[in-house]
Amino acid sequence: MTAWLMYLGSNPKRVGAGYDDNPSTHYSWDDKVPNATHVQVGDTIVLWDGATLLGLSVIEAIETGSGTKEISWCPACGKADIAERKTMTPKYRCWTKECKAEFDVPASKVVPVTTFRSSYEAGWIDLRGHVSAPELRALCEEPKSQNALRRLRWDDFRARVETGKNATPLDILDNRRKVIAGGHSVRTVRARKGQAAFRSTLLEDFGQVCAFLGPAPAAVLEAAHLYSYAANGKHHAFGGLLLRRDVHRLFDLGEIAINPDTLTLDVASSTREYPDYDKLHGQPLTVPVTNAHKKWITEHWAMHRPAASKTIPAQSTALTSA
Repeated sequence: MTAWLMYLGSNPKRVGAGYDDNPSTHYSWDDKVPNATHVQVGDTIVLWDGATLLGLSVIEAIETGSGTKEISWCPACGKADIAERKTMTPKYRCWTKECKAEFDVPASKVVPVTTFRSSYEAGWIDLRGHVSAPELRALCEEPKSQNALRRLRWDDFRARVETGKNATPLDILDNRRKVIAGGHSVRTVRARKGQAAFRSTLLEDFGQVCAFLGPAPAAVLEAAHLYSYAANGKHHAFGGLLLRRDVHRLFDLGEIAINPDTLTLDVASSTREYPDYDKLHGQPLTVPVTNAHKKWITEHWAMHRPAASKTIPAQSTALTSA
């Protein structure tokens, strides 16, 4: 299992950096970044800002594209490891150990690049401040590396997060990785066209009601697909329910599933450790569903409760059916 420590900060050391990033949903880079093409769907992404850990998730999809980028380098040694200084002059300094040159204007040019944009929102765990920068560097395979994308020693990192200060279990990541390994992911992200209309239809069908928790303000209700939208790319009729954001994420991860035989909630043991979610275990849905809904509910159950699903007759054969 591969894990990457990826830098996301407002003042990157390398000149010319700057990407379309949102820490809890997506992270971008290009092929001029070392290790750029080694990152794969299913890898763990761990984000930091140069001072502390921000959070982590599992990459569900990677969208590729093309663009241009201005690259800069030291005019003395030709290396790209240069940094802009805010108060000192000359303005730039080369960080290469053998060089250390100082200069006002770096050498530069605009080059074509292949761009990469990873998506990982469903499994995001916010751990801001839980692990310090020195600890993160020490947990890399190459602790002295200055690369924006660095390989982490995953087992050691996980042990630190789960047993150290502010211990946090990472079982949700395991669950998410199993879903992706099962083939329910794609390389290129599909834009969720029609998502607003899909949600509006659900509000018309069910009213302002979370299917797990009951009545709730519309502002906190999200349109939850009963199937993998990333693998499917379509908004199917009777393919969704309204869920509050927290239970929506847990449903996507399989931490909460719906037993298609009883239409009651099944909460994973790791999530039942939290009282607010433990009390949902065994509870019925708060909205009525049709046989068409049950088709997708059965598929979700089969994906996340494979052992239990053997006792329940299958109602559909593929998540990607039309």
